Parts: sequence; structure tokens; C-alpha cells
Amino acid sequence: MAAMSLEKPVAPVVVPAVASASEPALDVVCLCAAWCGTCREYEAIFDALRLANPGHRYRWIDIEDEADAIGDIDVETFPTLMLAHAGRLLFAGPVLPRLGDAQRLLAVQCEVASAGGTLAMATSGLPADQFEAFAALARQIELTAR
Repeated sequence: MAAMSLEKPVAPVVVPAVASASEPALDVVCLCAAWCGTCREYEAIFDALRLANPGHRYRWIDIEDEADAIGDIDVETFPTLMLAHAGRLLFAGPVLPRLGDAQRLLAVQCEVASAGGTLAMATSGLPADQFEAFAALARQIELTAR
């Protein structure tokens, strides 16, 4: 079997441009910092994700400029995404700055939300205090979106 080259770019996954009526609207939040080079690179990817999937609500939060908005969340790795639906946390964690990865994550979390799912602390990989902080942010964003 031939070895796969890690230097070749992976083509992004094509996700339908418009969310269907049955697809839930997710809150897609990127936690970044202006001083972070990876975040600056990811901002264009995040914009491309927003343009390709307009049926969701997108928010870019600079963790230093909007420290009050994120409460007790400790971002250790950039970029960090949080996805939620109806105030329920679906995903919270660092992501690679690749559009295809973000599109797949969004598609999977839409399926989870459609099934009424939520992220469980035991399977989140987050410390309990961070799980609660992200869950609080998900609820806060839902309240402000009403």
C-alpha cells in the first residue's frame, strides 16, 4: 500500500449552501485572540464557513476584548470553537484551521441537534469547570439571540 503524503492539501467537504428547513440553526462561536497568528488565518476560514452555511448564527469572540462575554472559559489552544443548539452545548474545543474540518464538524453537530442530542460532560474531554463555563456561554448566547 502506498504511503499517503501529508503535504498535499485535502479538498474541503462540500456542504449545501443553504440549511434545509429541517436542519436546526446552530450557534457557531469562535474564541480567538487578535495577537494569535493562527486566529488571523482562521478568520477567513470562519467567514467562508459562514458564507457556505448561512442558516446558522456565527459569532467571533476575541477572548481579551470580550473577556466578560466568555466568563470562566480558559482558552488554551487557538482557535477554539463552540457549537450549540437552543442553549444546549454540542461541541467545545480546539480545531485545526481547515475549512473542510469545520464543515464536517458543523454537519455532524446538525445531526446531533436534530436528534435532540447534547454534549455530555463525561465524553466532552473538558474539565468539569470548563464544561460548565462553555455550557453557560451556550445558554447566554441563546438568551441574547431571542
